[in-house]
Amino acid sequence: MNEGKPTKAKWWSRPRPVSPGVGEVGPVEDISGPGADRDPDGDHNSDGDHQSERDYKSDGDYELDRPATTTAPTGVAGAGSPYVAPAEPGAGSGVGGGDFELERPAAVLQGSVSDAEAVGSPSDAVPEGRAPVAAVPAQQAPEDRPRPLHDPDPYSTPPYGEPGPWAPAPPVQHPAVTPAHGTAMPPSPPPLPYPSNPHPAPAPWQNYDPWAAPGPLQQNGAAVETKTQRRKRARKALVLGAVALALVSGGVGGAVGAYLERNGGVGDVTLPQAAKEAPGRARDSVAGIAARALPSVVTLHVRGSGEADTGTGFVLDTRGHILTNNHVVEPAGSGGEITVTFSGGESAKATVVGRDSGYDLAVVKVSGVGGLRPMALGNSDSVQVGDPVVAIGAPFDLANTVTSGIISAKERPITAGGEKGDGSDVSYVDALQTDAPINPGNSGGPLLDTRARVIGINSAIRSADGGTDLQGGQAGSIGLGFAIPVNQARRVAEELINTGRATHPVIGVMLDMDYTGDGARVGTKGGGAPVTAGGPGARAGIKAGDVITEVDGQRVHSGEELIVKTRAHRPGDRLRLTLRRGGSQRTVTLVLGSASGG
Repeated sequence: MNEGKPTKAKWWSRPRPVSPGVGEVGPVEDISGPGADRDPDGDHNSDGDHQSERDYKSDGDYELDRPATTTAPTGVAGAGSPYVAPAEPGAGSGVGGGDFELERPAAVLQGSVSDAEAVGSPSDAVPEGRAPVAAVPAQQAPEDRPRPLHDPDPYSTPPYGEPGPWAPAPPVQHPAVTPAHGTAMPPSPPPLPYPSNPHPAPAPWQNYDPWAAPGPLQQNGAAVETKTQRRKRARKALVLGAVALALVSGGVGGAVGAYLERNGGVGDVTLPQAAKEAPGRARDSVAGIAARALPSVVTLHVRGSGEADTGTGFVLDTRGHILTNNHVVEPAGSGGEITVTFSGGESAKATVVGRDSGYDLAVVKVSGVGGLRPMALGNSDSVQVGDPVVAIGAPFDLANTVTSGIISAKERPITAGGEKGDGSDVSYVDALQTDAPINPGNSGGPLLDTRARVIGINSAIRSADGGTDLQGGQAGSIGLGFAIPVNQARRVAEELINTGRATHPVIGVMLDMDYTGDGARVGTKGGGAPVTAGGPGARAGIKAGDVITEVDGQRVHSGEELIVKTRAHRPGDRLRLTLRRGGSQRTVTLVLGSASGG
């Protein structure tokens, strides 16, 4: 048994013989098999071979004995060549024991056997029955041995520090490329150190370090993500989630919308509505104009002589005077009844102050009414075609009706009335034309500018059947309405309030109303003189048969137009007339006279 005995060294870890010099032989290591006189531990065993064999077998280590070195026989590999003699039978362990030990090959001697013996020393004699062990030649010393084809094993695989069977395979050597004939071979790059990859990918089991500081465990060997990489991955996941959510939401919303469209929604229907707004409006808007003017507008209901009519008027002053059309109050006559209704709903009785059929204007008055708001009067001479206007009235007894439009034309000669046949009820108006809707019941109402000022009094319309009198009853607006200019109405209203009668400007001539030529011709026959003696026309030199073609430079085409142009002025105004007499043309100037209206 090997108890208490030192462990035998392996053959690769035992010291190798080193020659002190060329031709010298160092100490010979005696490696005996189990059949030698010495046991493998170097001690003499008195039990002989059997005890050695038992000790050898009990150790469990197998050791190869180097074969004896001898000189090759004559004719074998030449004289002086080393020759390894076969081991003697029974030199190792017993044949029958089954254990055997091969001796390591002895170092090859340079020269003959006699040279080796001459070099050796008596202390190095080979025991009897053993093959001689040759010393290692000088050229076979460890530092002079051939260098391996690759570097030592970096993993220290046994034998440690030297190439072994477990070392990595050397790099593959590729054949060199032969250059073409006549060309120089480019210099080869310096060989790469082995291994060729300076940073080989570590195996997963090589990342674990039991002595390293605690950190995130990566059992799969993957690198730990940085904070930036984690943020990018989280951002990418967030974007993908948002896109997926948008797609899902769009699909769900589309399905719900399609369902609601087909089925008309679910639950009770609630309609959207705008919030309540402030009641105020811009002053120059239609609503602003109407808000300021309506308190001054009134509706007139007239009854008398078996007739009834409805019209409109507006307040002139705080004393209760109201201006309207003559044809509105005419049914009342001298014993009729007139009722005035204000915009707030209050009603009062009214009486006629004065009226004039030639201008189709009348003034009535209410008594015992307070808080009246007079209507502001504008200037009709400042009105331009295209100016916006607002009309207020009671068409078909619909009180406080507001319409709007523009001024379509100025100085339109309009004649209205004439139902009596003698011409005493004919009105001659140099009117403002408007497209603001005017219907029966608007007569006498105000036509307002953008500042809520009166610029005209609505009096007539041109209906589809050709009538111009608002008393026709069936006439309707076709966008042709006519209003008396406020400048003319103001003068007549003042005269009616102050005297009860209005004056008309006159030229002092009798006109031929049947003349069909261009212009207004002075009559040549009749019950009276064609030219009033001592009148404005006689003093200007006008004679019977003269044709008046212009008034103040404006063309006149008929007798009605001459009357309208004349009544647009005040008595005492100076006119310039152009006459045509016997193929010659002359211009005269006259001062208008005055006549009482009916």
